[in-house]
Amino acid sequence: MNDEIVKKLNVSWDNNIQVIIDAIACLRLNSTVQPIKPYLRYGDVKNRIIAMPAFVGGNINKAGIKWIASFPDNIHKGLARAHSVIVLNEADTGVPVGIINSGSISAIRTASVSGFIIKQFTEQRKSTNLKIGIIGFGPIGQHHLSMCNQLLGDRIEKVLLYDKTPVQKESIPGDMSEKVIITEGWEQAYSEADIFITCTASKECYIDKKPKDGSLHLNVSLRDYKPDVFPWFAKTMIVDNWEEVCRENTDIEVFHKVNGLQKADVKEIQDVFTKDFFASLNENQPVMFNPMGMAVFDIAMADNFLKLAQEANAGLLLED
Repeated sequence: MNDEIVKKLNVSWDNNIQVIIDAIACLRLNSTVQPIKPYLRYGDVKNRIIAMPAFVGGNINKAGIKWIASFPDNIHKGLARAHSVIVLNEADTGVPVGIINSGSISAIRTASVSGFIIKQFTEQRKSTNLKIGIIGFGPIGQHHLSMCNQLLGDRIEKVLLYDKTPVQKESIPGDMSEKVIITEGWEQAYSEADIFITCTASKECYIDKKPKDGSLHLNVSLRDYKPDVFPWFAKTMIVDNWEEVCRENTDIEVFHKVNGLQKADVKEIQDVFTKDFFASLNENQPVMFNPMGMAVFDIAMADNFLKLAQEANAGLLLED
């Protein structure tokens, strides 16, 4: 299955988010295995290829591995920054049942994990008239806008977008165009947003200002916040997995080294899988979610798209 097929099959963010919910349920039941992913680097150190193996039990019951390359300078060569291949195996026999060559799976998984957090946050806070801020509007940012549009709909008052390169208006869904404001800097989006999402390829931290009271921050790109902001988020720092995210010079690792953040101080994603986590917080308390990217979510999402492809008779059958 290739990227074109995945894009045609990707019709429902509600379905994608449900896949993440199902995988989190497996995490809570300890029905997953996920080794720490190794990074392969050679030549230019900013480039990397990452191996992400995992097993997910429950109704998913698949093992597999994602092999994802990230080469930031590809954009200057007319190529996508990220490329990935996922191999799925039957959990009980190890027989390979699917190969998916698609960078879109990673983007869909990333936005779906964010969607899960947003869904929990907005439902428990009864949020309306939301202002969404998105910094970085490449494929990850575009997937996040699509997800927010479908998930939140009329509850969105406006969307503030910023990217160092000009935002292409054709990348904005038509029904969102009247709500979208393209800002001249990140500061406006940051200061006004009720939900603020970083989707950059930033090499250096730059965000150093007080967040809006009660705002939700999805630190998807993980290297945007300076240690200065830590005191505002210290009480409500969420990660997907502490061991994964507290390395590779992420903001969490910097908070750990500079501000003394410890594993005991954070919540992991399965810890917020409750009906009252966000509702129990002080309404003025900003929240930050820091997702390194979990292989269990990639395997679960790939399994979902494999099933969709089988139902649609899409893709290439290699063996009968």
